[in-house]
Amino acid sequence: MKNILLSICCLITITAYTQTSTPAFISDSLDIYVQRALKDWNLPGCAVGIVKDGKVIWAKGYGVRDINTGVAVDEHTLFMIASNSKAVTGMTLAKLEQEKKLSLDDKVSKWLPDFKLHDPEATKLVTIKDIVTHRIGFETFQGDFAHWSTTTSRTEVIKKMANIQPHYAFRDKYGYCNAGYTVAGEIIRLASGLSWEDYIQKNYFDAMGFTDTKPLTRDFTKTNNYCQPHTWYKGKLISLKIPNIDNLAPAASICSSISEWSQWVQMILNNGKFDGKVIIPSAAIQRSMEAITIVGPFRHRFNLGNFSLYGLGWNLNDYEGRKVVSHTGGADGFVTSVTLIPKEQLGIIVLTNSDHNGFFQALKYEIMDAYLNLPYRNYNNSYLQRSIKAQEEDEKLLNAVTDSVLAQRPASLPLKSYTGMYKNEVYGKLEIRLENNRLHAYFEHHPDQFAILEHMGQDRFLCTYSNPTLGIKVVPFTLKRKKVKSVDIRCADFVDFEVYNFTKR
Repeated sequence: MKNILLSICCLITITAYTQTSTPAFISDSLDIYVQRALKDWNLPGCAVGIVKDGKVIWAKGYGVRDINTGVAVDEHTLFMIASNSKAVTGMTLAKLEQEKKLSLDDKVSKWLPDFKLHDPEATKLVTIKDIVTHRIGFETFQGDFAHWSTTTSRTEVIKKMANIQPHYAFRDKYGYCNAGYTVAGEIIRLASGLSWEDYIQKNYFDAMGFTDTKPLTRDFTKTNNYCQPHTWYKGKLISLKIPNIDNLAPAASICSSISEWSQWVQMILNNGKFDGKVIIPSAAIQRSMEAITIVGPFRHRFNLGNFSLYGLGWNLNDYEGRKVVSHTGGADGFVTSVTLIPKEQLGIIVLTNSDHNGFFQALKYEIMDAYLNLPYRNYNNSYLQRSIKAQEEDEKLLNAVTDSVLAQRPASLPLKSYTGMYKNEVYGKLEIRLENNRLHAYFEHHPDQFAILEHMGQDRFLCTYSNPTLGIKVVPFTLKRKKVKSVDIRCADFVDFEVYNFTKR
């Protein structure tokens, strides 16, 4: 009898704990917090997922898919998760290593004999591990203007890496490189016999019964439930064209819903098991979360953290004594975050359909702190105030350069002198034409986009791209003996920090 009473008491205690273990911020305030943030950021829509102790306890959509239709986001609405695709590629490499089909220490040249980096010595030494942990010497995003949402193929992306002059020494410094994951995708194809997209579709998405999730952006609109991308441009929210980034697929192309990507995180936290099936071996998951590259110190405004590292498609840092495994993703009109705290069996997913917000990070920290019993910080307000200040500074700069255009200072040469064909070793060709008394730039690998060049003085032109995500930048021409020699092209830092010197042919 005593044993029965003891069992009943234990059951009551366990049940009571389960019912009260969800923080009040989640159970009482999360909906209000999200709805308020949508207004604060002029954010059309988002989706939020929480996994705790082996279960998906929250998977919900908010706001609208498209500002022009007003159709609501639900738990099955597709978002581009962008660079959160990298962890899938990283775990796949680790899985193939467990199956003895490759080694992360294999030289890239073992799999791709024609692969080259700019430095012949780096070409000889570079391994699979190097190319997916961002330590090949490239600056962050270096080369992406030549690849992102362009017509270049995966083969061309890999080939162009040989023409990129790295900013850093090989293995000397962290520099985030999307093209490295395209290389990894080709190695996965050779090691497994399946293309990257077919491999993850068969081994992961089909195996888990996913019907929303797509491995490629080309399939994004083949469902009737997807988000339109949005951005903030010249003081207002606008919708964007849906980008095709399948040439960088292993780095950035997966599209998913909050319902299914929450289950994906659930599987990872459950050591690779889902519905009784092993999707990814536990050892491969742990391998992907091992620290390889030093990113730098981890700084947090309120709470304790010391270091930031990188594994196989995962950012790794300490936070209040816990190991945090996370990544973010950004594509034209989307920013997303996926965060795991394995010790707490906690996973957090935030998907948004505007690239103008810090909410996707603010909410992550709010949920983390709630589960770690840390004080409420209102991160959203903190991120918002910083964003408003940065936006005001950007508007001042834009007004200043626009005033220079309106001053209508004459160029050093007639506008027709700036027209013609130009070429950059990494990107390819650029043609400048004079149309309606204004210069227009047309880029070889961006056939659906162009830029208008307006003279500002001193042979500098204001470059306004037809694709708002590429930004508005000042581009200078170089003249010699009253002839145009070259032009320095830049785009938004969101895409690439690099200056591309195009030489006139």
